[in-house]
Amino acid sequence: MSISSPADLRGLLEAGRIVRACLQEMRRHVRPGVTTSRLNDAGARVMRRLGGRSAPMLVYGFPAENCISVNDEIVHGIPGGRVLEEGDLVKLDVTVEKDGYMADAAISVPVGKVRPAIASLARTAERAFHRAMQAALAGNPIRAIGREVERETKHAGFAVVKELTGHGIGRTIHEAPAVPNYDEPRASAPLTPGLVIAVEPLVAMGSGLAKEASDGWTVRTLDGGWAAHYEQTIVITEGRGPLILTAAA
Repeated sequence: MSISSPADLRGLLEAGRIVRACLQEMRRHVRPGVTTSRLNDAGARVMRRLGGRSAPMLVYGFPAENCISVNDEIVHGIPGGRVLEEGDLVKLDVTVEKDGYMADAAISVPVGKVRPAIASLARTAERAFHRAMQAALAGNPIRAIGREVERETKHAGFAVVKELTGHGIGRTIHEAPAVPNYDEPRASAPLTPGLVIAVEPLVAMGSGLAKEASDGWTVRTLDGGWAAHYEQTIVITEGRGPLILTAAA
């Protein structure tokens, strides 16, 4: 969506505030021995307390309030009885609806002590996002965001997951435009003031190729390489850098 009134901005900021609170609570529970279902429940309790609803459940009928993916699972993992182990990398992805507005964010959290390469993978996804913010300026083409994500990712020795992209958001989860995480020539439309988008670097060890798991929801890497995910919902502004609606969780 594109913000057209102060009420739009207030609504999006409120949805973003709930996303942030859910992620903070879920992150607090990450440790070896905890199930992904327990992480989901922790976020869901905060979401309900603050008056938010799970956008994936509302829009797509996703079978849980939040998406939780582990190791080679890139996105859309279904929380359940899986027990986190020392050295895992868990991706927490929260999309909230509040009063008709939606916001989306994700973080990658190491479980206990992880291998240096896994820590680097998680840091790369976050660094790629912040580098992309330098290009998320009114008048720049959408592809400028992906160019910076791809540059940072390749510099760190990892691969961009090209099958998955960032996206417009606001009144529903996935709106136009698509925001690729690489320099896609077709993504040449300009970023315009008021445009609301979710920028989400998805980076992986190995090829970065993806496949859908047998559950019909989870997307994992084709070659088993571990993946990291970092996402925030932003607004393109006039004459200055973007406003991060979900802030840093």
